[in-house]
Amino acid sequence: MYVLGIETSCDETGVAIYHPERGLICHHLYSQVDMHNEYGGVVPELASRDHIRKLIPLIKQTLQESGLEKSDIGGIAYTAGPGLMGALLVGAATARSLAWAWGIPAIAVHHMEGHLLAPMLEDNPPAFPFVALLISGGHTLLVQVEGIGRYQLLGESLDDAAGEAFDKTAKLLGLGYPGGPKLAELAEQGKPTFKFPRPMTDRPGLDFSFSGLKTFTLNTFNNSPKTDQDKADIAAAFQQAVAETLSIKCRRAIKQTGIKRLVVAGGVSANKQIRAALSALAALEKSEIYFPRSEFCTDNGAMIAYAGCQRLLRGEQQNLEIFARPRWPMNELL
Repeated sequence: MYVLGIETSCDETGVAIYHPERGLICHHLYSQVDMHNEYGGVVPELASRDHIRKLIPLIKQTLQESGLEKSDIGGIAYTAGPGLMGALLVGAATARSLAWAWGIPAIAVHHMEGHLLAPMLEDNPPAFPFVALLISGGHTLLVQVEGIGRYQLLGESLDDAAGEAFDKTAKLLGLGYPGGPKLAELAEQGKPTFKFPRPMTDRPGLDFSFSGLKTFTLNTFNNSPKTDQDKADIAAAFQQAVAETLSIKCRRAIKQTGIKRLVVAGGVSANKQIRAALSALAALEKSEIYFPRSEFCTDNGAMIAYAGCQRLLRGEQQNLEIFARPRWPMNELL
């Protein structure tokens, strides 16, 4: 069964086709970064309109390059949330309409489940069970994964997620949009000479909080001479603090669950220092660690096609309702 995957949760339009035996057939991604850069962040209305313009042409292109006809598609998976409501509705309405017109099932996919399962697209996918650290945009989650749809939430961000803290710190330093990659690039030119806290590591538990770290960065910046080197050193200290905080929490999760297998996914998982810190942790704990390739760290249609395919194979599907939830806690996902 060929499954068409559609991702439109924020500022990237992703389309992919996946087959349970042949694997990923074809995928395409259109990024709106250049358009939103002018405004210093994502403008929801512009994002929605751009998805409308780009989604159908991308679907046609993906079908053509895969050598498939619409009659070959056996199901459609789409991101139903969380995300920007207008953007989600574009993907949901398109997927639901095509499924009705083609006489095939459609399945709503949780955006974070897509990220969680992205490493399954690799040649050496992780075996179940594993602990997953999901660090994507407004979400920082630790999840115990026993199988498809069998998830236990271990910890989550109580305020700002790691990705939000990266973006807000980058804006503070005048780095523009998208902030995370720009801050990581600046950090490579600095040294962590400033001493930053590792939030919520001095107490038990697996929850995260990066709001205080953002405030600490602001105070440090305001009290510094604000030279280019100061900015680079602040970026390096901030990035190191986030990487070590994530590492400490992941080590706790490994010890708490006894699972020696760690998956790290989501846009922030592409950060080199975070990857290095978590890889060092895995080596220390004699654990296996898995990352998706860089193109599957950010939002993409391939992860949605894969996640949707697994659920369709289990016999799941939605009715004709156009389902979209801008807020969709992962602990509600069964």
